[in-house]
Amino acid sequence: MTTALTATAAPAARGPRGLLWTVLRVHRTALVFWALALITATAVLIWMYAIGDEARRGMSACAEPVAVDGLPSCASVEAITAVDTYRTYIALIAAALSYASFPVAAWAGGALIGRELESGTARLAWTQSVSPTRWLAAKLAVPAALLTAGAGTIALLNLWTRQDDPSLVGDWYYPDAFIVTGPTVVAYPLAGLALGALAGLLLHRALPAAGLGFAAALVLYNVLERSRDDLWPTVTRVDEGGLELPRSAWQMHWDGETRATFHPESHFWPLQYVETGILLAVAAAATLAAFQILRRRTP
Repeated sequence: MTTALTATAAPAARGPRGLLWTVLRVHRTALVFWALALITATAVLIWMYAIGDEARRGMSACAEPVAVDGLPSCASVEAITAVDTYRTYIALIAAALSYASFPVAAWAGGALIGRELESGTARLAWTQSVSPTRWLAAKLAVPAALLTAGAGTIALLNLWTRQDDPSLVGDWYYPDAFIVTGPTVVAYPLAGLALGALAGLLLHRALPAAGLGFAAALVLYNVLERSRDDLWPTVTRVDEGGLELPRSAWQMHWDGETRATFHPESHFWPLQYVETGILLAVAAAATLAAFQILRRRTP
């Protein structure tokens, strides 16, 4: 008598799998924080758009101490509140986006790379049929995609909310306004990510790498902010009859009468493209250096 034996197949694993999913799962706390920040920023910007007209009315002509000749009272609580609220929250969003590269660099150096090298988690992954190069590529690709999508979305919402009104949100050359209204808003976090990852691979320790990544992003930010006006040739105008520049001009030098050196508003995009190019070059160089270091330190 022959007994037929039937092998019982192991139940198939359910849910997403693979290296990319592993990166998301390991860093789910950062992912949740990033998602909450995006949701909050989106809600605030939609709210600012909704009160934008009221805020602009608050900036229009008014009468003091009481409303006369059809003008609203300058003491109108509603108008004052709308203007202050609009300016405050737009400034907060702009500052958060402008300085996003700092926490990104610290997180990349400390949690994304440094902690896993310090604890040995990375080497364990390399023994599980995941090469060091593929491990680092996934570590960088996932946050890079999320940062690009998130920062890009908030930047577009920010432009929609501002409606090109410098009286409420500041002129185009203000540091925060400049960064959050062009492609630099995405390039800065990407540069911070690459610099933080490089710091993690150099130090192999979470806290020192976080500090080094933060410091590198801070230096990069300050160098570019101080040299921004030199990234594109300025315009010099001489008028013996008396010179008056438009408000939108970013003045570099003005003798008060006949001669002025400045950036017109038309220089916004050239300056944006040059600064973005520098940031992406830094990100590319730091990423290349990170892969080179990894190859030299692993078999």
